Amino acid sequence: MNEIASAADPALQAHAVAQPNDPLYGDFVLDAIREGYELHYGTPRAFEGMDDDLRLLAGDALYALGLSRLAETGDLEAVAELAELISDCAQAQAEKRPDAAEERWVASAKKLAPSS
Repeated sequence: MNEIASAADPALQAHAVAQPNDPLYGDFVLDAIREGYELHYGTPRAFEGMDDDLRLLAGDALYALGLSRLAETGDLEAVAELAELISDCAQAQAEKRPDAAEERWVASAKKLAPSS
C-alpha cells in the first residue's frame, strides 16, 4: 500500500493503488494535499474505484491529513500557504481556469520547498 493510503482513513484504504506513480513533490504533506486536489478535480494517483461522493470526501480527508501533519510541525506560515492554495485552486476550478490552479501549485511548491 502506498504511503498516503497507509496514513489515510481505513475506509479509503480499500481503494488504494498498490504502486502509484512516483510522488510529485517527494514531501508527504504536499503529496497528500495534491492527492486531495486530484480526487476533487483530476486524476488521483494513489486511489481508484471511488464514486463521485466518496472522491469528494476522500479529497477533503487528504486535505485535512496534510494540513494536520504540517500543523504538528508548528509552521503556521506553511499551513496558511497551503490553506490559501486549496482555496485558490477551488476558485480557479470553479471559474474553469485549471491552468491558473496549476500555476498556483507550482508557486506554492517552490515556496515550501526546503532550502538547499
